[in-house]
Amino acid sequence: MNQYPRLTREARLSGWLLPAAVFCGFVASGLIVLQSWQLSAIISRVFLQHQTPGQILPLMRLVFLVVCVRAVFTFLNEVIAGKLAVTVKLRLRKMLLEKLNRLGPAFLKNERTGELTTNALQGVDALDAYFSQYLPQVLIAVLLPITILIVVFPIDLLTGIIFAVTAPLIPLFMVLIGRLSEVLTRKQWLARTRLGGYFLDTLQGIATLKMLGRSRDRAKEVKDISDQYRIATLNVLRITFLSALVLELVATLSTAVVAVEIGLRLLYARVEFQQAFFILLIAPEFYFPLRQLSARYHAGMAGITAAQHIYAFLDVPEPKKEPQFDPSLLAAQFDQEFTISLRGVAFAYESSLDHSLRGIDLTLEKGKHYVLVGKSGSGKSTLAQLLLRFVLPDDGEILINDLKISAWPADLWRRFIGWVPQRPSIFHMSLLENITLGNESYRHEEIQGAVAAAGLSDLVKTLDKGWHTSLKEGGSRFSGGEAQRVALARAFLKDPKILILDEPTAHLDLELEQQITRATQQLMEGRTTLTIAHRISTIKTADEIIVLDKGELIDKGSHAELFSRCEVYRELINSGRRWA
Repeated sequence: MNQYPRLTREARLSGWLLPAAVFCGFVASGLIVLQSWQLSAIISRVFLQHQTPGQILPLMRLVFLVVCVRAVFTFLNEVIAGKLAVTVKLRLRKMLLEKLNRLGPAFLKNERTGELTTNALQGVDALDAYFSQYLPQVLIAVLLPITILIVVFPIDLLTGIIFAVTAPLIPLFMVLIGRLSEVLTRKQWLARTRLGGYFLDTLQGIATLKMLGRSRDRAKEVKDISDQYRIATLNVLRITFLSALVLELVATLSTAVVAVEIGLRLLYARVEFQQAFFILLIAPEFYFPLRQLSARYHAGMAGITAAQHIYAFLDVPEPKKEPQFDPSLLAAQFDQEFTISLRGVAFAYESSLDHSLRGIDLTLEKGKHYVLVGKSGSGKSTLAQLLLRFVLPDDGEILINDLKISAWPADLWRRFIGWVPQRPSIFHMSLLENITLGNESYRHEEIQGAVAAAGLSDLVKTLDKGWHTSLKEGGSRFSGGEAQRVALARAFLKDPKILILDEPTAHLDLELEQQITRATQQLMEGRTTLTIAHRISTIKTADEIIVLDKGELIDKGSHAELFSRCEVYRELINSGRRWA
């Protein structure tokens, strides 16, 4: 897939930046023609016409002015090109994050976190050299030699022909070497993403690896991947240095040919001194933009390789959007008596041959507490993800008061849903930011009330910086119960209409379980609640128990009803205090 048009379109979307960068670079390089002509005139007047310094002073002032103007335009070229690169990178990184949000957690389950992180960070950064150096230089390498040819042809036809014949040799060799370089660059990028994935996954699972005694084996795997990346990088550098040698040699020989033919004709008085000296000065500058392009070609190839991975992710198919309802209509549904209905809902993960859910018909009424039970793999978590709209049903529909929830944006729907998982995500931010999740619209009184309801008030007093204490990645400085209270505080603060709980008291000791249970029961008051149950104690307060088995809803009712008539439910209850 050719990424050049897409990358060029990204540059055009940045407005005036690319044309301005090219213009400044062209002016800075083009003024060398005027500078060289004035220098040749000064040398000719001093050595041939024996003019005094006073007589050539106006020309020297003009040369100094040209040098200053070139310096200004060179500086502007670098600044504008850098701004172009930053603008494009910010836009692409925003597009990646928005794509991740639209695809949802279900997509991420099948992806390597390290590779996604590498693409979002190093991949986007690899485009810096492409937009700030390579792309503007492509245009300058076309415009400046043509400009010099237009100037040289009227002055000296033979030199113009030599320029026209030798100039294409540099891009020709650049393309020939570039084909090999492209293959090696792709191998290098693949090795880099693998190394990033292995390293990040190793850091995230270091505690588990130590517990299982596999840390040394994992370290050896990371070392092997690092060696592959090192070898791939050295192969790219070898081609880079080889191509630089070849292209410099071509440019040097071409300049030498011009110098020889000019020298011979000057010796036999076939050309004037000033014209000859001007051509000698301008010859290296004619090839310089092409040499610059060849030097930046490999940086451009690295950017294109990174772009292939970035656009491959951005091109992942998304579900088709349905006609959108008025956002205020959704709030109106929750302000009245409402029901959430699942009609014939089916869903299958791409990695699974069987459906995770098949033909689910279910109705959730306002203010009631429902409990999902079933063996591991029965589809409990998938059903919760469907309600959270992390995934969309392959068949069937989900409605609120007979209106399809898919007719509203997913982020709008989630404003009315609270989600408390077993293992909440704690980010490397302050406690306050972890509770508000970056939403600055909450008042301080609302936050204090949520923290108090979740039982976090005493903990806040013990922290060295209170609300602004930074929590480590993954909540390493918090116990499981404290992290769970943070998740409860988020839910209290959000004040959702629908609450989905994935057994918040799992993995906690008895005392903490009782404390979290009291806070959870307070959170559930007056809300439609769906709990994924793993313990017998959780189902006692349910208004209705829903039994799933192998992706099918096989029964629902009270504990007594199900225990008497549902064999799967009876097996779960008799199997012990907790099930998967």
